[in-house]
Amino acid sequence: MRRKTIPWGEIAGHVVLLIGAANLQLPLFWMFVPSFRAPNAVCNPNLFFWPEGWDLLGNYKQAFTEVPLLRFMINGAVVVIAILVIQVAIAAPAGYALAKLKFPGRPILFATVLLGLLIPIQIPALPLYIALAKARLLDTYTALVLPFIISVFAIFLFRQFFKTYSDDVIDAARLDGFSELEIVWRIVLPAAGPAVAAFSIFSVTSHWNDLYWPLVVVNSTEMMTPPYGMLFFALRAEGGVLVGPLMAAAVVVVAPLVIIFLLAQQRFIRGLTMAGTGR
Repeated sequence: MRRKTIPWGEIAGHVVLLIGAANLQLPLFWMFVPSFRAPNAVCNPNLFFWPEGWDLLGNYKQAFTEVPLLRFMINGAVVVIAILVIQVAIAAPAGYALAKLKFPGRPILFATVLLGLLIPIQIPALPLYIALAKARLLDTYTALVLPFIISVFAIFLFRQFFKTYSDDVIDAARLDGFSELEIVWRIVLPAAGPAVAAFSIFSVTSHWNDLYWPLVVVNSTEMMTPPYGMLFFALRAEGGVLVGPLMAAAVVVVAPLVIIFLLAQQRFIRGLTMAGTGR
């Protein structure tokens, strides 16, 4: 019988990946631990000491009382959900048209759409700000949502996914009297769950963490989003007294993103894999 050889190369690869993963988790660890420490023990180099150095809920209670943290979270949820819903509503028909409909200039139009990926928000920021100011929409949810309702990346992702969808199913739906929009909403999009999940993680993460645009259009504490609220909180904690509550607030802000990714990671990977096969 042949002796089984130990796959040292595979083992070494996994060890390197584990070390890299642990290294990436260090910032989260250093954020998490001080959120449970008493004020006089935040800077103590000993990570684990009990009981005088730990305060399990005190920092979290102070975080919610020092600033309207719950309001920041609600604002962030409203903004990211509104942006995501409108982006999908626009990108799904656009991606379907580029993938399945034949019309003159389609390749040129697709190339033009891809050029939109090269334009950062900082370039149209000034005209957008002037337009919102003249419309008296600054410091509103509309100002936070409107500039992002069209996502070029979403159009590209859905186009790539829809390219892999069976033409026979679409032709059968047309024979049954379905309009193109009905095909999109009732047949094609429900089958694109992995692509929607993949884009949702990108969209929610990007706009939940966005600080630049809220700094431009938000003036009041009531309309601050989580990153802007954390900046506001950090300015109040410059003396170092509120380090524990600040870390607790950071844990609260980051937790929804971590939970969403853990719940949707399989669909996220599947969506990117399937979208990458489009031609």
